[in-house]
Amino acid sequence: MLSAIKDAIAKVQNSDELLTGRKLDHDPVVEGLVNDLVDEVMVINSAIQTIQPPQPTLVDRSKNKLDHIGALRGRPLYHPYVGTGAGQGVYVEIEDGSVKMDLINGIGIHIMGHSHPRVMKAAVRGALSDVVMQGNIQPNNEYIKLTEKLVQIAGRNSKLKHAWFSTCGTMANENAVKMARQKNTPAKMIVAMKNAFAGRSTMMAEVTDNPAYKQGLPEYNEVLRIPNYDKKDPKSADTALRTLKEHAAKFDKQIAAFSFEPMLGEGGFVPTPREFYVPMLEFCKQQKIAVWADEVQTFARTGEFFAFETMGLGEYMDIVTIAKTVQLGATLYTEEYNPKPGLIAGTFSGGSSAMTAGLEILEMLEEGYIGPNGRIIQIHNQFIAGINRLNETTCKGLLSDAGGMGLMIAFTPFDGKKEQAEGFVKKLFKNGIIAFTCGKDPIRIRFLVPAIIQESDIALALQVIEKTVLEGL
Repeated sequence: MLSAIKDAIAKVQNSDELLTGRKLDHDPVVEGLVNDLVDEVMVINSAIQTIQPPQPTLVDRSKNKLDHIGALRGRPLYHPYVGTGAGQGVYVEIEDGSVKMDLINGIGIHIMGHSHPRVMKAAVRGALSDVVMQGNIQPNNEYIKLTEKLVQIAGRNSKLKHAWFSTCGTMANENAVKMARQKNTPAKMIVAMKNAFAGRSTMMAEVTDNPAYKQGLPEYNEVLRIPNYDKKDPKSADTALRTLKEHAAKFDKQIAAFSFEPMLGEGGFVPTPREFYVPMLEFCKQQKIAVWADEVQTFARTGEFFAFETMGLGEYMDIVTIAKTVQLGATLYTEEYNPKPGLIAGTFSGGSSAMTAGLEILEMLEEGYIGPNGRIIQIHNQFIAGINRLNETTCKGLLSDAGGMGLMIAFTPFDGKKEQAEGFVKKLFKNGIIAFTCGKDPIRIRFLVPAIIQESDIALALQVIEKTVLEGL
């Protein structure tokens, strides 16, 4: 009898070998070809080692491409950037022949930098799947494996139990709003922070606190604002809680969700202490208002996988949204907020290559990057110490308030006026660093640093920052 059971188990285990897909997964010839392909790309990319100026013979052709894409889009690119498709680590080659140090990484997409061999191999394996795009109605194993990984890491320090994919952070946030409103119907109001950014759809433009992003759009009056943490005001947390309670009293049982970025992204990269949020989150729990953390930008960047873990807020989470690092969008939620059939769907859930690359990135991050002594925190400390050193010496007072969380780093150049900050970003680009701005009054310089940056790269970045400051505007 025991022998028969063992035979049955072995038969089930070996039955996987009957699937053509499993043969493709484990075929040594395919594996060898993938490795050879990526290895050859790495040999070619090895010429890209550090910042390089434009090549004079390529400048005019590059400008023509920039003008062409501007005409196609109806507006010019923010940076004069068209990539050649080649890069290595923190460095990327663009069409004028220059090599830039990429410290914005597609506003946070490329956490492992450019052309990381493990990410490329994973993406190539995904490209060998029978479909380019996967959907929520017909998933392949890549979908299942990434979902399993996200649910596993999300559930370690919270009650999050489910994950639903979408194509971007905006759609992940749209699903979050739908889940919160369905569960808490007829409540429909959303409470969000001042200077929040939530995405580019009509609803997310409402949640976003930037009039420039919704010119000509109607006001739906469904979003209520809470003042941000102000480190100069010791009563900042009291003011925020009082405002939340006033909203709840005025809109009794009409508030469906409280949305917050654990650290504001576009709002300025200003770290917020746990003590600021806890009273508001506890109040939300008492009032049965969904707690929704928008971690589209903070995910995998703060030293833990989730900023809610870094800040010790996991017990309060009902819904968490992520994107960027994971190469697609995802809404994570508790059993309580698991929606009824039909509420969320979508033709696309993400590309097969995006799923395999996203899973590989998550597994790589567990190899020494995450945790209080991980590489992410080391990078942060080295960068911040370097900027502060410049601010105290050669760039006296011109690189103030350096801070952020983990790989999210920002500082205020000069007086933080818009023209100064925009000019500084443009000169940084000319000198070899790709950056962006964030915040309002002051405008700050924003870096989304790749996790693979080396100490020598940080030293070079600081040299370029110093040079750019001393050149003035």
